[in-house]
Amino acid sequence: MKRYPRRHSTAVATVAVAALAFTALPASATGVAPDQGSDRRTLRTWAADTWRSFDALVVEETGLPDDNIDGDLDPASRGGYTSPTNIGAYLWSTVVARDLGFISRGEARERLATTVETVAGLEKHEPSGMFYNWYDPATGAKLTTFPTSGDPVKPFLSSVDNGWLATGLLLASRAEPSLAHQADAVRERMDFGCYYDPAQNQIRGGFWDADPQETAPVPGDYCGMGADVWYTGHHYGAFNTEPRIASYLGIAEGQIPAKHYFGTYRTFPDSCDWDWTETRPVGEWAEYLGVPVFEGALPYRGMRVVPTWGGSMFEALMVPLFVPEETWGPRSWGRNHPLYVRGQIEHGLREADYGYWGFSPSNDPAGGYREYGVDQLGLDGPGYTSDQERTTVDQPYEGCREGSPAPTEYGDGVVTPHASFLALRYAPREAMANLRGIARDFDAYGPGGFYDAVAVRSGQVSQRYLALDQGMIMAALGNELADDAMRRYVAPGELEQKVRPLMRMEQFNVGRP
Repeated sequence: MKRYPRRHSTAVATVAVAALAFTALPASATGVAPDQGSDRRTLRTWAADTWRSFDALVVEETGLPDDNIDGDLDPASRGGYTSPTNIGAYLWSTVVARDLGFISRGEARERLATTVETVAGLEKHEPSGMFYNWYDPATGAKLTTFPTSGDPVKPFLSSVDNGWLATGLLLASRAEPSLAHQADAVRERMDFGCYYDPAQNQIRGGFWDADPQETAPVPGDYCGMGADVWYTGHHYGAFNTEPRIASYLGIAEGQIPAKHYFGTYRTFPDSCDWDWTETRPVGEWAEYLGVPVFEGALPYRGMRVVPTWGGSMFEALMVPLFVPEETWGPRSWGRNHPLYVRGQIEHGLREADYGYWGFSPSNDPAGGYREYGVDQLGLDGPGYTSDQERTTVDQPYEGCREGSPAPTEYGDGVVTPHASFLALRYAPREAMANLRGIARDFDAYGPGGFYDAVAVRSGQVSQRYLALDQGMIMAALGNELADDAMRRYVAPGELEQKVRPLMRMEQFNVGRP
């Protein structure tokens, strides 16, 4: 295969940092206003550099991106493993690079064709059409030993990871019609109904196709596979989390019933049975398609918000990169998404006084990978925390349990740039100012764009690039700079016809009192 030409010099990063001197400017309804040239030039520079990280991540022979790479983009520093989510992210990022003119249509077609051909040949769970969680990007082989640790891998098939691969395949099919037949053939074999538990009206986290010899897995066969698999002991029960992409795709394909949309929790019900969660919700009961729904919200700094599970940004805002939730559900998602972003900003700038915001799972600047979030924006009692010291907020659950005094200070807060890009649609001025501040005040920008995470009080930076996080950035910029391209490729058709009416039914109990 021919080597893809590298079109971007390291000087681009210098241009990006120089562009930070511009102040944030007024925005349109979808983000930065098209006549504000300085912001758009800055965003294009960031997009071009972010694409360079994917150029370095991908193995040309297979078209599979690695999971991560060092900040200098040396191919020798790749992690040696990849996932269905990473592959989906590379597919849509390639389309963004084409649409923004960073690569030619011919090069994009060749890249996409190589990846789709490889995906079609990957080992998968044939009865469900689903893909395993870890592959070798250099060979496409399913991993049974993890390359970084040598630990054995029990092959697992994740509902959410397969959701993101299916999203990438759907987008590639529509963005490059010459690939439609092959990409659709792979995607249409993926049966998300195999994750759907009708007894709970929820999807499982995934399954193993061989007994993992653990106590939690539950044997079953939800989709007529012909033999039991071993499902995770947990369901995805929280509504405002990233696994809803798998739910939407399954509903669109007729693999999961429409009533499943109302089967997960906006918050848990207002009862002491649920007092292990964050705090007492505010809400009332409603019914949709025969399913009782507690329309709950959690109070936070003068707002009522439908929370995520852990309080992180990507749980709430990765899905609307591709599905126009705030448009399809103006009384639900249309009200909640901006409030959720406002909560993240309030925490970073006011409550914790970090001077920066944007909390989401990312590399840990001290090493490894960690979940970060705003504890009070999550359903889970402990939640994800925003600093290295894991400062939690133990709120009371009125009438059921007492809480503890609120923290008077927070430690070394960790922000990740991808969180600000996710917020770009909903708080463009604040997102641009935050990103410029991160690049200006820390050694946080390299040849592949923003590094993955910054501990803002110590100044420690994780100078590494992750395919997932870079993929979220590329999708956000593809929407911002190419007229909502990601949504235009993914949302029309069955997804809009079957999911939009469900979103239109509901009104969240959110807002400012």
